[in-house]
Amino acid sequence: MFFDPMYFLIVGPAMILSLIAQFWVKSAFGKYSKVGIQRGLSGAEVARYIVEQAGLGIQVERVGGFLSDHYDPTKKVLRLSPDVYDGRSVSAVGVAAHEAGHALQDAKGYAPLAWRSALVPITKVGSSLAFPLIFIGLIFGMLGLAKVGVVLFSAAVLFQLVTLPVEFDASRRAVVLVQQHGIVSGTEVDGVKKVLTAAAMTYVAAAIASVAQLLYFAMRAGLLGGNRD
Repeated sequence: MFFDPMYFLIVGPAMILSLIAQFWVKSAFGKYSKVGIQRGLSGAEVARYIVEQAGLGIQVERVGGFLSDHYDPTKKVLRLSPDVYDGRSVSAVGVAAHEAGHALQDAKGYAPLAWRSALVPITKVGSSLAFPLIFIGLIFGMLGLAKVGVVLFSAAVLFQLVTLPVEFDASRRAVVLVQQHGIVSGTEVDGVKKVLTAAAMTYVAAAIASVAQLLYFAMRAGLLGGNRD
């Protein structure tokens, strides 16, 4: 099982795609981090401006890490990494506007965001238990246990799939917002789009990798035509 060529055949291409996506987003972010915007606003200023214009009482905070930016709908807090919070570049503005887009989704009751939030508790449980159950079940021939693990893992996969429309919509909103509020110029918008497109591809790659793993483990557990010995 641990050296199953079928695993690498099914999951390997998705893992390579994930690596390419990670390289792409880091490259795009790095490139446009060196391109300033004419208005000279920082990512934090852009995020605050957008949520204030929308009449939202959202706090904007700095959080550690690289591209660790996220919006917390439970606490109504928008957190930006140092490069984005303090940055005055096309990359910083694009990512900050993207996260502000999530805040607007929340305020407007965007359904996929609500679905994703509802899946968080289930996903946490599934992610922590799925792999131990799958591995123990397959190693000791307890396929019933492995099947339970596969079902739990499917919750994490569903979370990844629901994340896709959430992220793409937030990027769409970001591009509209930075133009609508005159935050960036025409040429700067192109850079924002490229950064956000690269970021979106990381979610696509992650979803594909999760689906590939689910298919493999479902096959091994006998849910898709029997298990391999």
